[in-house]
Amino acid sequence: MAAPVSVDGAAFLREHIESASPDLLRTMVKTFAEALMSAEADALCGAGYGERSDERTNQRNGYRARDWDTRAGTVELAIPKLRHGSYFPDWLLQHRRRAEQALVSVVATAYLLGVSTRRVEKLVEQLGVTSLSRSQVSEMAAHLDTQVEAFRNRPLDAAHYTFVWMDALVIKVREHGRTVNVHALVAVGVNADGQREVLGLDVASDEDGAGWLAFLRSLTARGLSGVKLVVSDAHRGLVSAIGAALPGASWQRCRTHYLRNLLAKVPKSAQPWVATLVRTVFDQPDAASVHAQYTRVVTAIAERFPAAAEHLDDAREELLAFTAFPREVWRQIWSNNPQERLNKKIRRRTDVVGIFPNRAAIIRLIGAVLAEQTDEWTEGRRYMGLDILAKARLTVITNEGTDTEPTTTELAAA
Repeated sequence: MAAPVSVDGAAFLREHIESASPDLLRTMVKTFAEALMSAEADALCGAGYGERSDERTNQRNGYRARDWDTRAGTVELAIPKLRHGSYFPDWLLQHRRRAEQALVSVVATAYLLGVSTRRVEKLVEQLGVTSLSRSQVSEMAAHLDTQVEAFRNRPLDAAHYTFVWMDALVIKVREHGRTVNVHALVAVGVNADGQREVLGLDVASDEDGAGWLAFLRSLTARGLSGVKLVVSDAHRGLVSAIGAALPGASWQRCRTHYLRNLLAKVPKSAQPWVATLVRTVFDQPDAASVHAQYTRVVTAIAERFPAAAEHLDDAREELLAFTAFPREVWRQIWSNNPQERLNKKIRRRTDVVGIFPNRAAIIRLIGAVLAEQTDEWTEGRRYMGLDILAKARLTVITNEGTDTEPTTTELAAA
């Protein structure tokens, strides 16, 4: 296949516009690129194609086909070969690199949005790129690794994090020829500016104490400090890990997770009634009312479901740890739980993938989601007012040592 020696631009455009060819742009790109390569090859040979000249220093030796991914789709180019030496257009190579970088960004973004590699492959086929395999999609998605690792390992020593939420999500992954469940450990905190911030991400084989302790120690090694309250489910070993890695921090059992556990102990027909009763505990105006309402709820449930009432009574201390803080803090924590909403966002992305090929892919996708969410939180409204945050920190100090009200100077210092 020979490249054209010259191009009549006006006739070319007139012919294709009149025929309304849907591949006009792709054909134009192919024609002009091959014409330019032919001119460069002639310059290297010292004479035009088929021309006899004493100044000729080289000769053509056919063509080699090469696919070129462009905005118009995949174009098959005929690149001239020389009898002596080699020829490849530098401008084409540079443009190809730019096109590949753009494609990498598109694929990585699609992967971040939860589009599976199979769907990404079909997507680029619609764009005219026919040579992209699922393995290449995965390799391009690895472009996110550098950014994700920088986010996961960033220092946390800028200021204190008064409130921290922790949770684990079960993810399926292929390991050693079989599909197993692993746990993605995620921590979210409220920083000194009152903004929510994803603190860390790790993948553990189980939710035992060793996995949580290693995760918490990695956070403290990066600078996590000043934690006064940790909200989480009663994962195995998590409570003891909090006590070991975050001394001085109180633990609050997540009421959403606990309510699911409690409702499993009553008939389905009674679940709405029990759930409504339990929620009234968290709507009281002060700590004394919260404790009194808790007792009334336990008594009411005990009349019909003694086992559920006993379960609720045993969890009293775990569920009422929040009463050590001002009511403004309660309202914010219970009305806008950042961990629950974040889990839903992660699930929307991971459910599309289904089974991950390895743990690195889990870190890549969830880490990118968390980095994206942190950016949105940073640019959004403040989660907790600075005055409320200062009162929360001083309230803990007051409960631990003094009964006096915090002064204006103490609030400013906090």
